[in-house]
Amino acid sequence: MVMDTLKTNFKLSAFWLFILLNIIFRDIHQYALKSHLEMLLTGVYNGTLVTDELMLLGGFLVEIPIAMFLFSLLLKRKLNRVLNIIAAVLTVGVLSAEMPSDMDDIFFKIIEFIAIGVIIWTAWNWKVDDRLSNTYE
Repeated sequence: MVMDTLKTNFKLSAFWLFILLNIIFRDIHQYALKSHLEMLLTGVYNGTLVTDELMLLGGFLVEIPIAMFLFSLLLKRKLNRVLNIIAAVLTVGVLSAEMPSDMDDIFFKIIEFIAIGVIIWTAWNWKVDDRLSNTYE
């Protein structure tokens, strides 16, 4: 299996990129909906006033998978495991906070949750003596 031949830090990084691309595409995909564009033009999205502060918060939240894509490649195993699990739990919280508005949102969220589950599983089971992985402490 291909997954067995990849270093653990590369697996984690790839799954963070996968999640990030799903989030981005899900958001871009919404631009095809007239109702989505109308909400963006009014500055009120699903009943919530879109402010600069809210946009900044969104920037911080989406920075989690962006940062983890890089950190998964660069950090040592011990810190990498902890940060991946924490970031995955935070990302689940962020994704759970937004209610899906249609069937494609549900589809993307399911895919994202599965990928986050793989991240948690991989980080949790990352052994010190994993010869295929970045084993330095």
